[in-house]
Amino acid sequence: MAGCHRPASMREPNTPARKQGEYPTMRRTATFLAAFAAAAMAGGSAGHAGEVKLPDTLVTTAYNTGTTGYSQMIAVGGMLKKRYNVNLRVLPGKNDVARLAPVKAGKAQFTATGSDSVYAQEAVFAFGGEKWGPSPVRLLMLNRGKGCTTFAVANDMGVKTMADLKGKRIGWVRGSPALQKAVEALLGFADLTVNDVQLVEVGGWAASINGIIDGDIDASITSSSSTFMKKMEASPRGVYHPPLPHSDSEGWARVQKVVPWYVQGMCTHGPGVPGGSQESIASIYPILIGTTAVSDEIAYSLTKAMVTHFDDYKDGAPAADGWALDRQLYNFYLPMHPGSIAFYKEAGTWNAEGQANQEDKLRRQEVLKTAWEAHVASGPADFVKEWQASRAKALSDAGFDPVFTSW
Repeated sequence: MAGCHRPASMREPNTPARKQGEYPTMRRTATFLAAFAAAAMAGGSAGHAGEVKLPDTLVTTAYNTGTTGYSQMIAVGGMLKKRYNVNLRVLPGKNDVARLAPVKAGKAQFTATGSDSVYAQEAVFAFGGEKWGPSPVRLLMLNRGKGCTTFAVANDMGVKTMADLKGKRIGWVRGSPALQKAVEALLGFADLTVNDVQLVEVGGWAASINGIIDGDIDASITSSSSTFMKKMEASPRGVYHPPLPHSDSEGWARVQKVVPWYVQGMCTHGPGVPGGSQESIASIYPILIGTTAVSDEIAYSLTKAMVTHFDDYKDGAPAADGWALDRQLYNFYLPMHPGSIAFYKEAGTWNAEGQANQEDKLRRQEVLKTAWEAHVASGPADFVKEWQASRAKALSDAGFDPVFTSW
């Protein structure tokens, strides 16, 4: 994407100059959708529409080995190998940059990740420095599981509510703003801040869970469906997840002030859920994204393959059933890949709300891109600090909530 320091490996070869007001993928998307429509009218599945066409090898990054996201990608890879003889390489990354850098460098087409995909779009935290800038991320699918995003708390602490975490030792993963913001959002539900707890720094998320088991930490951010929750449950300390009652509107307003893409959900999966069901934050993890460098054909084909052969991998990893077609959200905080949209239209699930959200998020990315270009051209003395200010002003002037004003 022009102006975003997009390396040559991520640019499409021989791309003609973009007309004013035209998004980078509009031409090839129009061609793709025209072929799609022609095939649909003909009642066939020629060309892009209907056929799964994938390269021999695909590469995605994910969270570390043993995590839910990594395990799910391995299961998806098994399906791709069985059905299409396609190898899916899964590269583990212990922090946000480690998962996004291979995508930026063109060494991976996708990342199965979390909120760091939003931070990459927004050019904040580690992605707000000179080497990054706004990333043209595109969503293919997401896993909206039956678990929840919550705190894993040692059950021997006597913690029953979020407010009970005051003064407790909370895992804090270095180099992972996504997990750090999740901690801040959950504490915010009880009107607490990081100053009200003891932060224990760890090098990776798995280390925070092991720290609980070893007695060095009291709670850590988690997905209730994670395989590590069974490990905690089997330990002498046990595991418990405090609820986030949906009726607490003030608490939820504080959560969404920190992380606007968190939505309410019923938590029914994983050990540590009292009574097997509680009100909490819907677990939207992992999020499968690429960038505008991924062709419409590949995005369409991977989306179609994952939906068509869902039964092949839904039981292959914890919470993998969250990839089901009826669990998809079309109003998420990121724009969708046009190839995936073509499939959802084919499946009859794409809707007007999704289209309106798509246009809104593409416009947000365009505002960010323009602001970044102007910022770089200005030769700022303090690059990051001045980007924080110019970014916030550009978004506000365009009618968007900046969400992040300093980091």
